[in-house]
Amino acid sequence: MTERPKSSHEPVSANEPIVFVIDDDESMRRALSNLFQSVGLKVEVFGSAPEMLRSKLPDVASCLVLDIRLPGLSGLDFQTELAKANIHIPIIFMTGHGDIPMTVRAMKSGAVDFLTKPFRDQDMLDAAVMAIERDRKRREADQIVGSLQTLLETLTPREREVLALVSSGLMNKQVAAELGLAEITVKIHRGHIMKKMGARSLADLVRKAEILGIRRNKS
Repeated sequence: MTERPKSSHEPVSANEPIVFVIDDDESMRRALSNLFQSVGLKVEVFGSAPEMLRSKLPDVASCLVLDIRLPGLSGLDFQTELAKANIHIPIIFMTGHGDIPMTVRAMKSGAVDFLTKPFRDQDMLDAAVMAIERDRKRREADQIVGSLQTLLETLTPREREVLALVSSGLMNKQVAAELGLAEITVKIHRGHIMKKMGARSLADLVRKAEILGIRRNKS
């Protein structure tokens, strides 16, 4: 069954990955759109970086196929602007005039790939699949951190202190001495922490503390 060509700004289904394309060459936009749609990927195309910025981007795993030479804001400058805006979409650069310094700058700034036109269709598809998978994993990790942060906010200031010490490897007696508390009080706090953080074991609690970057304050 052939799929009806979609408008470049047609809404996509929830959770369906999407490839964004920015190129000022209409024929290249059309060719890339057809290429990605041929393997079932959703596509949105733009003629410039500002055009994409004006668009409401769906909150799904995605990647950006970006021409490095664009009128106005260049691809490399746009990469910098996205980083400043805390937008972490994986980028695949393409260019007809690639050079080594340009490639190095793009890759050091986190680009997934740098393809020189004309590129093989399979190389572009492989890069897009890898970039989308990278974005999916990042989103999953961010979601885990967000959920744990919400649980952490249910702890009292004292419970947070106990969590930092327990997760650093101190026993209840040592935590009690550190905080000037009775050992039984530390045990009670620890029980509350385990319950609030949804920890199945001490090891699970320590793992969650590590994900949240909780460290013992050393005075």
